[in-house]
Amino acid sequence: MAHRHDAETDIPHALLRKQVRDIASGTAGTLMAVRVENVATAGGPGERWAEIAYIRPTRGGIEFTTAVSNIEPR
Repeated sequence: MAHRHDAETDIPHALLRKQVRDIASGTAGTLMAVRVENVATAGGPGERWAEIAYIRPTRGGIEFTTAVSNIEPR
């Protein structure tokens, strides 16, 4: 579970530096980091913290993010 006090801190994850697939987009790549971020809508009520996965695509390109719950080992 993500908490505000973990913000801006890398979180350990069993799949770090391993090949994963983003279930939402089907894109595969290397899991580079997991961080806690505020994902609330700007101007919206309150804060919403989530664990975000940073994935570097296998075939190159720009790193992208997805919810940690959307990744699976490849």
